[in-house]
Amino acid sequence: MNTKRSTIKYFHLFLILHLILWTIVPTLSNQNLPLDTIEALAWGSNLDWGFNKHPPFSAFAVEVFYQLFGNQDWAYYLLSQIFVVIAFYFVFKFANEFSNNLQLSFLSVLLLEAIYFYNYTTPEFNVNVSQLPFWALTVFFTWRCVNSDKILNYIFLGIVISLGLLSKYLFLYLVLSVKLLFIYLMIKRKKIFHFNLMIPGAVALLITFPHLNWLIDNDFITFKYGLERSGGIGNLSQHFIYPVSFVLKQFLLLIPFFILLFFLIKKIKLKKLRNSERIIFLFFTCLLPIIFVFLTSVIMGAKIRTMWMTPFYLFFGIFFIEVFKESIDLKKIKRFYYVFIFLFFLSPITYFTVSTANEFKRTDYPGKEIARLVQNKWDDNFSNEINIVVGDEWFAGNLSYHLNSRPQWIIDLKGKTAAIKEGEGVVYTGNPKILKKICPGVYGTIKPVGYCMIGKR
Repeated sequence: MNTKRSTIKYFHLFLILHLILWTIVPTLSNQNLPLDTIEALAWGSNLDWGFNKHPPFSAFAVEVFYQLFGNQDWAYYLLSQIFVVIAFYFVFKFANEFSNNLQLSFLSVLLLEAIYFYNYTTPEFNVNVSQLPFWALTVFFTWRCVNSDKILNYIFLGIVISLGLLSKYLFLYLVLSVKLLFIYLMIKRKKIFHFNLMIPGAVALLITFPHLNWLIDNDFITFKYGLERSGGIGNLSQHFIYPVSFVLKQFLLLIPFFILLFFLIKKIKLKKLRNSERIIFLFFTCLLPIIFVFLTSVIMGAKIRTMWMTPFYLFFGIFFIEVFKESIDLKKIKRFYYVFIFLFFLSPITYFTVSTANEFKRTDYPGKEIARLVQNKWDDNFSNEINIVVGDEWFAGNLSYHLNSRPQWIIDLKGKTAAIKEGEGVVYTGNPKILKKICPGVYGTIKPVGYCMIGKR
């Protein structure tokens, strides 16, 4: 791998293999889509500018694929890998502009395969995976803005920031870090405020405005959900326990990454980390967002869930290669490639083994078969189609995804009964004991859930 052409060729081969492998493996091993993907599909069946848990972008993405491919599970595994591969591509593109070294750029992406956020957990398309390309693009266009005052770069930066925020609010940690980076560089370069710095915020505000309006109309329900998931404001002990737990978990997750990095370095020789803009840039975009998450846990006593950190390590390969640059011998890295290949295939093999051996996972849920049973009972009693399913995102969401009529999903009908038109078929899912007592239509049970069907006879 001594030429520019061969490096690019191997990089593209890596992207293609990653995409194909992580699309095929879960397609073969899983009977049903994972929880978060079904949840996004449920939201997508009834698109809005926000939902009870998250902003709308992940729902929009899966709905586009549903319109293209219908209820074919492989399509959503493919969608997830497309997001991962786009992130990898722009990490590589940024690394090359940053270091002007194609081989080091390639290695910085290969190192990411040792982080399980970018392989083992990627079959489940969710808000965390949805952030990945926009996280990578935000750092990429921030770099371009720092090195060029072209207005187009600032416009693109605003666009990708808005899409990241519409994926998940945790994206704010990166946005805040980028903002502080610009402020630092203005002070360091002794420059007055530049008008171009207003552009990303204005563009992002314009694109996210409908969601902000939705938030106000819905009493900031997604913020409340986030606080509940993190445990809210913790007691005094949690201000210590949760941050320490957070640090330990991150270290354990990164052990394979550091093992692979070890095989890249001939001997530990730290580069002199002087106050260069390159190191400063990496600190603000790579490390500072993680520091902010840690401080959030310390200040609020909040529990940081492991999967929330999915996009935060995208630039770790670049950072550590920059730090250990003088210790890397590109002429003697065969052992690195051997270990990389081992890890590259170990993850999908492990995923397939665990998925097929364990019969009590969400991905073993017989969603398609349950939808068929519900449809058969419906056809025996009613003449119209099922237009609406009511219930939680998992049980009702699976019906919405698997039924051919693609009914809209609604979590409950509080204040929404007027939206049901005359003649529309409705299936309620929920607690069988309660539904059986109040069901005005046809009732059935497929353990552990009850189904109440109301349609036109």
